Amino acid sequence: MKSALKLYGHYISIVVRSVMEYRLSFLLSVVGQFLVSFNVFLGIFFLFQRFSGVKGFTYEEVLLCFSVMLMEFSLAEMFARGFDAFGGLVKSGEFDRIMVRPRSPVLQVLGSRFELTRIGRMLQAAVMFGYGVAVSGVEWTLGRIATLVCMIVGGTALFSGLFLIYASLCFFTLEGLEFMNVLTDGAREYGKYPVNVYGKRMLQFCTFIIPYALVQYYPLLYLLGRVKNIFYIFLPLAACLFLIPCYGLWRLGMRHYQSAGS
Repeated sequence: MKSALKLYGHYISIVVRSVMEYRLSFLLSVVGQFLVSFNVFLGIFFLFQRFSGVKGFTYEEVLLCFSVMLMEFSLAEMFARGFDAFGGLVKSGEFDRIMVRPRSPVLQVLGSRFELTRIGRMLQAAVMFGYGVAVSGVEWTLGRIATLVCMIVGGTALFSGLFLIYASLCFFTLEGLEFMNVLTDGAREYGKYPVNVYGKRMLQFCTFIIPYALVQYYPLLYLLGRVKNIFYIFLPLAACLFLIPCYGLWRLGMRHYQSAGS
């Protein structure tokens, strides 16, 4: 385990050093990522200029919700970007070389891409979160801080699992299936509002099928003081279990993989 983490750290250091060779390009990309997320923030801002709340949630509470969701997605995209670009490795035959190396294919795919430019989105999320905290009146107890940490950990694991599913499907299709973007980029967009605003059926889907609600809606209720049950603090960690079937699909794809090298 220690050697695997050391190797992954080495992969990241290589990517970071290569990115820093073109610092202006990197800075412009970071600014671009910031501005893309800022457009979504403006949409929320203008909506609440006309309405005082959305299904009982205020502007400040929605900002807290969206900022945490954006942070989770950005972390997953930063560290698990290799899975999102996995289709290119399969089509080019590069994955054949990965399989014959004496290291875990998952580790090598993870290390193949590291999107440092997602710091721009992280900065946007931090700004929104800071503003939401300042004006929402939430009293930050130890339990609420623990809830926030669990939300970030569980949400990052959830989105990483979705990227892993996307990569696993490439074993069967060679191309990444675009409908998966509905579950990744789409979730980042509709995740700016608490899941329950989309109706009971969507809340059930996001609880038992793709557990977005475990890392967004339910712990948010605890953060805002609407529920007192400490079970909600650790509920986001249950979303980490979503990685088990995702990895199972990956292993199934590995067993059925046939070289597609050019």
